[in-house]
Amino acid sequence: MSLPKQVKNKLSLIPQKFGVERRQELLEDITDKGTYLPKGVLHADLDRGMLDFVKDQLELSVDGKKIPTIDRIITNQSWIQFTETWDFQDLDNNVSLPFISTVRMPEVKYGTNNAGRANIPVRRQFFYYTVPTWDGQRKGVDVYKIPQPIPVDLTFNVKIFCNRMREVNEFNRIMMRTFTSKQAYCQIKGHYIPLKLEDVTDESVKDINKRKYYISTYKITMLGLLIDEEEFEVTPGITRQVSLFEFDTRTPSKRAVIEPPNPKDFTLDFLYVTGNTSLTEVFRYTANIDIIRTENLKTCFYLGYTSTTTNTLGYVSCVGTPTTISLTTGSTGNVCVKGGTTPTLSNVTGGTLSSSSSCFGSYSVNITRDGVSYYLGDDISPIQIINGDTLNVVINKLDPTQQSIIYTNVTLV
Repeated sequence: MSLPKQVKNKLSLIPQKFGVERRQELLEDITDKGTYLPKGVLHADLDRGMLDFVKDQLELSVDGKKIPTIDRIITNQSWIQFTETWDFQDLDNNVSLPFISTVRMPEVKYGTNNAGRANIPVRRQFFYYTVPTWDGQRKGVDVYKIPQPIPVDLTFNVKIFCNRMREVNEFNRIMMRTFTSKQAYCQIKGHYIPLKLEDVTDESVKDINKRKYYISTYKITMLGLLIDEEEFEVTPGITRQVSLFEFDTRTPSKRAVIEPPNPKDFTLDFLYVTGNTSLTEVFRYTANIDIIRTENLKTCFYLGYTSTTTNTLGYVSCVGTPTTISLTTGSTGNVCVKGGTTPTLSNVTGGTLSSSSSCFGSYSVNITRDGVSYYLGDDISPIQIINGDTLNVVINKLDPTQQSIIYTNVTLV
């Protein structure tokens, strides 16, 4: 009695993954027991992958007996020698019918995976992966680069030798089922390599003076690729150093001031000691950081001028260099002036001066979120932070020999 159609006679004990989980599973399969770089694939690996495909996917059993498969690649030359001498072999260490063998054509052509065109004229390194590093003091990343894989086409002939048409028909059924869409895949070192069934030919020997046997040949093209591990490149990327300074400025008292639990607003000061112009902080909460005021930070602004007579404009540039420019009647323009200095005209009544927006940021804000670094801008406020962000603020000191401070107010969101 047959089972009802809704009853499964084979149950999978491993749940199948789809979407993002499936892509992550493929990545873990590539990097399992190795590095973050893909595993190299050469000609010997492609041959081994084809043999495993024939042995596992094209397995043939007749009358409960498994048909043996020659577990080695036979070239054209060795195959001719084999076919000329195989029927003279005895039963000692010889292959007897039926059996399956794999023959590879010696020529390897440029691959057709990319339609036979070289889409990159110069073989160069391309970004593949970034790996975080930590030496106990500094945190950074290593950048992994690999060249574009070389596509190659390999031609294999899978042959079945047998004395009965029954084995030929059964093996043909397996081949047609495997290549029902004209294509199949074999996995070689984590890479899925497509296989295409090109042609089926008959090479049976039917001469009455010779031993009669059937030979069915299936021509399969492997759309492979070559990846040489010696061409991989690993270079150090960005390195960040965390410098944190804490100072207790409270005056000791006998009675402690009771503060409300979990305050929503509090102050956070960024202190830059002499010789330091960068601070990095990891936030474990979501908040808005408002800049209240700054100390010892360089500020510069645009100064617009209009001259109605022949004149001379004297000012201090943003880098601190005194500069004088000659103006003619009707001259207009903008210059970047250092904050705290007063530009002068030789003829005050012969021109006008007007200041506008900042032309040089006193501090730059960078943020790292989910492993990706972003530049937010210069002199911005407020700064929006979410849980897990790494904030990096780089300043431009007015006096490099003195310390600088950025006073902020933090509001939890």
